[in-house]
Amino acid sequence: MFFHQLEIGSEFVGSGRTLTEADLSIACMVSGDWHPIHSDESYAKSRGLRGRLFHGSFGIFIATGMATTLPKFSDEVVGATGIREWTYRAPLFVGDTVHVKSTILNKRVTSDGRRAVIERTLALINQSAAVVQEGIAGSMVRLASNSS
Repeated sequence: MFFHQLEIGSEFVGSGRTLTEADLSIACMVSGDWHPIHSDESYAKSRGLRGRLFHGSFGIFIATGMATTLPKFSDEVVGATGIREWTYRAPLFVGDTVHVKSTILNKRVTSDGRRAVIERTLALINQSAAVVQEGIAGSMVRLASNSS
């Protein structure tokens, strides 16, 4: 899909991904955060949770990764421009299956006319259809010759 084909309000929904024990272990290792709420099942359950929960930032990591093909841009993606207004609405647990809904919020061509900025709302949705995290993510694309 090219930049000029995107319409404000268009929605794109990705396929699901089940969060695993390995995902949680990797999140603990990479972040260095081994708080018992993430690493000790008994501790997490003693706090009224159904089990260990993922770090909040893991949801951002998964959502932005899953959204890279929503939509599949024909223009070359240069990079991310930022994430803002990200909200944690519910916890993520091992065994949850999540998918991303991406909605085009805004788009504009940069002043040099060779690139464009696209803003999307991203919603990370679990197997119960609950939005567990959401926010706004920006991307910059290099415009192809037929994207104007």
